[in-house]
Amino acid sequence: MADAAKVIPVLFVLLWATGFIGARYAMPWAEPFTFLWVRFALSFALLLLLVLVMKARKLAPRTAFHAGIAGMLMHGVYLGGVFWAIRNGLPAGLAGLIIGLQPLLTAAMAGAFAGESVDRRLWLGLGVGLVGVAIVLSPKLGEATGGVTPATIGAGLFAVIAMSAGTVWQKRFVANADLVTATLYQYLGGWLIAFTASLLLENQQFVLTGELVFAMAWLVLVLSLGAIFLLMVLIRNGAVARVASLFYLVPAVTAVMAWALFGETLTPLQIAGMAVTTLGVALATGQSATVRRPR
Repeated sequence: MADAAKVIPVLFVLLWATGFIGARYAMPWAEPFTFLWVRFALSFALLLLLVLVMKARKLAPRTAFHAGIAGMLMHGVYLGGVFWAIRNGLPAGLAGLIIGLQPLLTAAMAGAFAGESVDRRLWLGLGVGLVGVAIVLSPKLGEATGGVTPATIGAGLFAVIAMSAGTVWQKRFVANADLVTATLYQYLGGWLIAFTASLLLENQQFVLTGELVFAMAWLVLVLSLGAIFLLMVLIRNGAVARVASLFYLVPAVTAVMAWALFGETLTPLQIAGMAVTTLGVALATGQSATVRRPR
């Protein structure tokens, strides 16, 4: 069990980072919300089959409702907002920096709504981690173009607030539910948001290509099932502020993957930023970085 506790965070970060690589393959061939509602529908179908085969425990209607709300926030609004902003011209580096606010927002929300009291070391770790993310993404911040508008910035900020709120919501209302069944209702909630947005904002562009099929299969099986299950386990077993700090590692891991797969540059400054980010996460997740719940 102790070994699993060490492996799960590492595996989660690695899998979550591949989501941005998968999105890079998919976005030229499908509009963001259209792609997402198809992805969520496939994930829901696979999870429904898994629920039936495993005879997973049912959820009380109230818990199922809360799982759906968490899914709307964590999947529909977060992923939809990020994909929409990037599709409409927000540079990936700036988007990554906005997303980097998530651990700090989550810690603040956990204190306000989940009764968690974050100590100074965890706050220090979150701050150091954000600086590291900024360093890693700094070479891409110069890519700012006409796509930096109030709409794209607002979509990115709204998305990251939704992810933080969804994480806290999951911890407070759904943490003790059956993981498979709860995730099923999460994707139902995410599907409702993505499908409605696709009808209102898009033309349902979906060009079936090998790249799109590969990206869809990867994102459904590896992200929507594998990584999300790991995230739910982490949220159930740990404080949400500490779990959220792991997201700081994602830009660095994604940068390494982009360097290996697409030949993107990886500068000494970015490598230094990765070291700073790792230090921040180590401070935030260390044993001394306690998260206390008021009695």
